[in-house]
Amino acid sequence: MAISNKGPFTIGALLAFSFVGVLILIFSPIYGGGMNGLDYADDLFNKLSKGSSYFIPKLKEANQGFQGKAFAVAIQVEKSQEADLINKLFSAAGSKVEVQGTDIKIEGDLGKTVDLILKDSDLMFHNQGKEVKTAYEVDEKEVMRAWWTALSKMDKFFKKNLKIEEANHISEVSKKGIEPAYNFYKIEPQRVIDRAGLMTFLLAFYVFYTLWWGYAIFYLFDGVGLTMKKAKVKKEV
Repeated sequence: MAISNKGPFTIGALLAFSFVGVLILIFSPIYGGGMNGLDYADDLFNKLSKGSSYFIPKLKEANQGFQGKAFAVAIQVEKSQEADLINKLFSAAGSKVEVQGTDIKIEGDLGKTVDLILKDSDLMFHNQGKEVKTAYEVDEKEVMRAWWTALSKMDKFFKKNLKIEEANHISEVSKKGIEPAYNFYKIEPQRVIDRAGLMTFLLAFYVFYTLWWGYAIFYLFDGVGLTMKKAKVKKEV
């Protein structure tokens, strides 16, 4: 393809080569701990996300209104091993549990049960999973998965039986207690205000880097004579 405008083509080529050079640096493992630029940014935003996802104190406060409130549910899980673990967890909360294969019946105090769930979630959120593992003699992440599964089944049972208040409560506990504790386990939390400068730089760099490539393509196309022009209005005779 012939170069019709050398000036714009040269600018475009310089922008393109420098863009690729920076891209190579981004994917190089030079950002601490053998991480590349994307891994570093992902790790940073995970830490910032965890730092703003600690809702357990508010959940504990809301759970005070459910202390002494009895519940009875019948749920079904996929595996008998999962049913056995759920039995162990709810029994630890003082609930009466009956298991037949994958069918589980649970009766207990909702507030007391949620207290234990929030205790385990708090330990996991603060990366103290060994205490959870010791308490049940089961891998800590398996424990949190079992709590999450049980609460999701209970949520459906409560809604089906028009126990909306109970359903909303355990749904909040699952979404704001169990899930952040599980998803951010072993990640050290950081506050946005403490990393505001770096965060602003990364967001600004993302916008600038996108425009960088856009202008490279624009000048390269202009250099080979490919430009966009407004179509002429066709006049009717």
